[in-house]
Amino acid sequence: MTAQATHPAPRAGPRASRVAEFAGKTLWRNPLELMLESTGEGIYGIDLNGCCVFINRAGAALLGYRVDQVLGHNMHDLIHHTRQDGSPYPAACCPIYTAFREGRPCRIDSEVLWRADGTGVPVEYSSYPILDGTQIAGAVVTFVDISARKQHEAQLRQAHDALEGRVAERTRELSDALGELARSNERLRRLSAHLETVRERERSRIAREIHDELGSVLVALKLDLGWLHEQMPVGSAVQAKTRSMAGLIDDAVTEVGRIITDLRPSILDHQGLWAALDWHAQEFLEATGLRGELRIEVGAGAPAPDDAVATAAYRIFQEILNNVARHANATAIDIRVSADADELRLRVRDNGHGVTLEQLRHPGSHGVIGMSERARHFGGRLAIGPAATGGTQVRVWLPLTATAGRRIPEEDADDPACAV
Repeated sequence: MTAQATHPAPRAGPRASRVAEFAGKTLWRNPLELMLESTGEGIYGIDLNGCCVFINRAGAALLGYRVDQVLGHNMHDLIHHTRQDGSPYPAACCPIYTAFREGRPCRIDSEVLWRADGTGVPVEYSSYPILDGTQIAGAVVTFVDISARKQHEAQLRQAHDALEGRVAERTRELSDALGELARSNERLRRLSAHLETVRERERSRIAREIHDELGSVLVALKLDLGWLHEQMPVGSAVQAKTRSMAGLIDDAVTEVGRIITDLRPSILDHQGLWAALDWHAQEFLEATGLRGELRIEVGAGAPAPDDAVATAAYRIFQEILNNVARHANATAIDIRVSADADELRLRVRDNGHGVTLEQLRHPGSHGVIGMSERARHFGGRLAIGPAATGGTQVRVWLPLTATAGRRIPEEDADDPACAV
């Protein structure tokens, strides 16, 4: 006979023993009930009539009821009958009922449920339809107390509103300050323009007085000296002295003429702006020895600038050329002046070492500031900066009519100069 091998039955392992032990306990025989009672959220179910068919202890405690006090009652009438503002809440409008009436779930965090003591508790609730196969049998509702969250949200809103109030108040203060600053700047600009007008009038007055008084005295002195020269013996030392004195008087007349021109060039009053710009440019080129090109193009419809605009344009032009002579270290300069029915345009470009933004913004750049303020007073604009080909370029726009100032360009894509 052949001996047959026998194998002992497998022994249950520790894990299988524990599963069998827990399964034997009554506690684990209804896992659904265990789950409902173990969660901290409120959970209840309702049938198609809205009546409670189950509720866990956490939900009943949150609402201030015992479980048996809730079962069988219409939950909307019991805990959801009134809105937070005290107005009635019809069941037809209740999102919970929508879950089983239309089969659509919902999640709401803006409503309250009412406790047994009549106090409302802010909650976040979700309602989902219960399906029996393909048929809706009711709904299950989960809810949680969000009083702390609502309190925090209210505190955040209060803090936000307070911050917004402070920001609005600060904004008003800054707006008022900026408005006052703008008004102050405007008053300063008007004062500066008034001072420039007074200065030009004073220059004109002094120039006239020098011309009328000192000029006539020098002319009379030269005539008397000429008469005295004729009375002296020919070749005498006194006659030679009178000849020398006549030369000094001629120099004094020339110097007086230069001073009068610096104060107020008569050509500006007698022949107009275009002739004055042309004359001053030629005088500048002759005095500095720079190579230069001047072109003045005045359209047929261009009006003659009034005295104030003409004076501002001439003084700006004068300051531009003075800056070229003092700072540019240039050897050549290109000047373009043009005018049409609306505006005067002036461009001066040199081949010097150029200008930097730091130099333009330096607090001591009074000449640049003065030119800019002169142009701005008449609704114009001044732009100055490095030229595309090297050196410095200055461009000026001045309106010649009342409406032209609104069309002065703020930017020029081909102009590397910056507005000042």
